[in-house]
Amino acid sequence: MDKNLISHLQEGETATIAALHGGCVFQNRLRGFGITEGKKVRMVAKHPLSGPLVLEVEHRQVTIGRGMAQKIKVTRES
Repeated sequence: MDKNLISHLQEGETATIAALHGGCVFQNRLRGFGITEGKKVRMVAKHPLSGPLVLEVEHRQVTIGRGMAQKIKVTRES
């Protein structure tokens, strides 16, 4: 289990996007949400039962599925 995935952040925790792992369509979709390498992101909410994640990127809230979240590596704030 990779602890550096965005899905492992706790509510309220902040991290920096380190890498997006996936094809061009996947990466372009995330970039359309403002999720790009080097951006700071905060976990707003984690819905139960493998539900979606709500992230804050550049003062906007974005909802992504757990499958997408498993392909986003982050560096946690210290």
